[in-house]
Amino acid sequence: MRDRELLLLGILMAHSQHGYQINEFIEMNLSRVTDMKKPTAYATLDRLAAQGFVEVRSEQAGNRPVRKVYSITSQGTEYFQSLLKENLMSGDKMQFSSDIGLMFLDHLSPDDAAAFLEERLQALNHDIARHEKAPPHGFGLGVDLAMDHHLVHLKLDRDWLGQVIENLRQRSTENSTSSRSRGDLANTDRSH
Repeated sequence: MRDRELLLLGILMAHSQHGYQINEFIEMNLSRVTDMKKPTAYATLDRLAAQGFVEVRSEQAGNRPVRKVYSITSQGTEYFQSLLKENLMSGDKMQFSSDIGLMFLDHLSPDDAAAFLEERLQALNHDIARHEKAPPHGFGLGVDLAMDHHLVHLKLDRDWLGQVIENLRQRSTENSTSSRSRGDLANTDRSH
């Protein structure tokens, strides 16, 4: 929740904007950093306005519908600074929903597990390529640092996943070799 407030107040630090502009900016430029949806953004902006951190005024251009324009207040700027400091000083909680599946990997054959993870690896490689093609954002150092942070994590995950797949393939080969050896021993015992 506080991250959403920080994001919206940070966007408003540049200049006043109407809701559509804010949501378009998030969707076009920050979708790799946040998955905030329009209804959440509007609800958060309204809550920030009720707390005095954002000022809302109505604006109409020509025949267009009336739209709300959001501006950060001086109290909002102080709150933004507080949220920014808090955010930069705290680390992210490392929770990956895919770890739940990894915990039950033993219920699959090593070949099946490797095949499923290879599909995940392909998706990771696609995400990495998409991040690498993105041009610098030019909105200051911070946005580019955030994008780089995501890219570094994606590459680390890719490398780790490659090792896991290799280990599963090796385990599969060892299992089939030991199964053949046991079968050879059984055939030898029967022939005597």
